[in-house]
Amino acid sequence: MSTMPETINDISGAIQLALGPVFLLTGIAGMLNVMSGRLSRIIDRGRALMENPVVIATYDPAGMHTEMNMLERRRHITSIAITMCTVAALMVCLVIVSLFLEVMFTIPLNWFIGALFILATLSLVIGLSYFLREVHLSSISVRIKR
Repeated sequence: MSTMPETINDISGAIQLALGPVFLLTGIAGMLNVMSGRLSRIIDRGRALMENPVVIATYDPAGMHTEMNMLERRRHITSIAITMCTVAALMVCLVIVSLFLEVMFTIPLNWFIGALFILATLSLVIGLSYFLREVHLSSISVRIKR
């Protein structure tokens, strides 16, 4: 039979174990903030092109079509990046919950927690890879004249 101080120590240990995933969650939230800001700028640029097509088309009609296609591609890639990073954040939350469930109900969840953490990390890697791709597409589409 477990005594009260042992239970408190177990919960205290679970809180300490959960600190790492909580910091990871904070980092993912920061990345999601950056990604959603980029998505907003992509959408705003697309709306500006659609609202003033005559003004922009007089400069370069073919260029406007090319830019709209590039914006759509960037929007799609950014949406995937946001989705994958959100999935990673949700899995990290499940890791934290699982740590506490393991302690509170003395259920061995080591494999489950490990698998969740691996999946969260892979989702984050995929999301960051898509984000990097979008950044490269963005830099390709900008032409700075000297």
